[in-house]
Amino acid sequence: MARCHGVALVGGRGTVVDIEVHIGGMPGFSLVGLPDASLHESRDRVRAAIMSSREPWPLQRITVSLSPAALPKRGSHFDLGVAVAILAAAEEVSPAALDGMAFLGELALDGRLRPVRGVLPAVLAAERAGLSRAVVPEANAAEARLIPGIRVFGARSLRQVLAFLRGTEIPDEPLDEVDDPADVLAPAADDDLDLADVAGQAEAKRAVEIAAAGHHHLLLTGPPGSGKTMLARRLPSLLPDLSPDESLEVTAIHSIAGVLPPGRPLIVRPPFADPHHTSSLVSIVGGGSRMPRPGAASLAHRGVLFLDEAPEFPPRVLDSLRQPLESGTLTLARSDATSVFPARFLLVLAQNPCPCGNFGSTVHECTCRPDAVRRYGQRLSGPVRDRVDIRVAVDAPTMAELDAAAEPSKVVADRVAEARARQEQRLHGTPWQCNGELPGPFLRRELRLPADVTAPAFGAVREGSLTLRGVDRVVRVAWTVADLAGRDRPTAADVRTALRLRLGEDV
Repeated sequence: MARCHGVALVGGRGTVVDIEVHIGGMPGFSLVGLPDASLHESRDRVRAAIMSSREPWPLQRITVSLSPAALPKRGSHFDLGVAVAILAAAEEVSPAALDGMAFLGELALDGRLRPVRGVLPAVLAAERAGLSRAVVPEANAAEARLIPGIRVFGARSLRQVLAFLRGTEIPDEPLDEVDDPADVLAPAADDDLDLADVAGQAEAKRAVEIAAAGHHHLLLTGPPGSGKTMLARRLPSLLPDLSPDESLEVTAIHSIAGVLPPGRPLIVRPPFADPHHTSSLVSIVGGGSRMPRPGAASLAHRGVLFLDEAPEFPPRVLDSLRQPLESGTLTLARSDATSVFPARFLLVLAQNPCPCGNFGSTVHECTCRPDAVRRYGQRLSGPVRDRVDIRVAVDAPTMAELDAAAEPSKVVADRVAEARARQEQRLHGTPWQCNGELPGPFLRRELRLPADVTAPAFGAVREGSLTLRGVDRVVRVAWTVADLAGRDRPTAADVRTALRLRLGEDV
């Protein structure tokens, strides 16, 4: 009998699992504890890896139990723990050497350790459960070492793990080409995007700045080639770096999804997700048959989710974003388990004014029928539009604007950082960091504005052009406008500016 520890991932959370092995009886191999198909296949991988490592395979019945048995378990990262526990039960490794240690890694048939997904949240769960050491594939070691308070051993093969447990000299193993650390630290594709690349568009740039400063959702409407996509792709350059806690949170989600950038074990910049309009519902919100995985909405957590050609997305996809826009989380319920993924993103929508894109243009003629223009504008449902704080028209730049000097992202980002600092100081002691995250009751109770300041917003309610929820969103934007201007509280002019942004008029 022997026991070691692994970690099961359900959603974005890890749970420590006891891997228990009993050897005795007629030869055979059984695996119990709600394993999925990939975990069932570990029996053959583990047997081949142990024999390839020149270790004896027990010629008796091997029973492997994964506890708690009621917790669904999936993935190949249990391979290493199962192999080590089998050898400990066969008295090839001292069971005492496994105490307080978590094992993660997929085994190749020749005994090499392959990198796996979700190492960061798994090691975090092990540390919180009181384990002091973790053994992971060498390719995942840098990611695992982000968790303080737990010692990490990165191994290339089962032979190296066994030598580490036995306290003998660790043999040298060749490094896989795919794991070569020389091919790391390549700059991200969008690191060099600058707001100065966008010609003209003063009104739209101001709207993007306000959206970045207060975490306000944004809708850009304009003809093809007017710069909507350029503006959206440069919005992350205006956002401040992630805090240490946010970095770990974002990195954990990318680790679970298996999209962590090579050589970048810690994500320090706000992520940017740009799914195509043909993407399925599952690819956007996450999901899966048994154990859901994060989608683009969760991968954009603490960053920007950009939906280009938003009316071309299926209505189900757009409406599925209503919950995370309000709560900042995505809850995916399945028969086996319920997974919760964080999804507090800044939503940016871009759309043409009509199917041909030229409605309202002074340069090109629109060829769409009036009913087609109306139907195209209604593809974004009312509830989705109501959750968008800022709506701005983006017109094609003039020839004079093409030669005009533009502010670089760094200058605008400094103003955004100052505005964010004012918000953090004002909201100190609350669970929120930005104006766009504030719930309506807190806004009306703790940050209540005089009636003469909010009068323009309530006037729009009486006219029927604004809902009561829209008033809260207008007031949030007004606070951000005041923060960018360095004022302690919004004025009536700030509320009117926010109202014009909300109703889609020129700033």
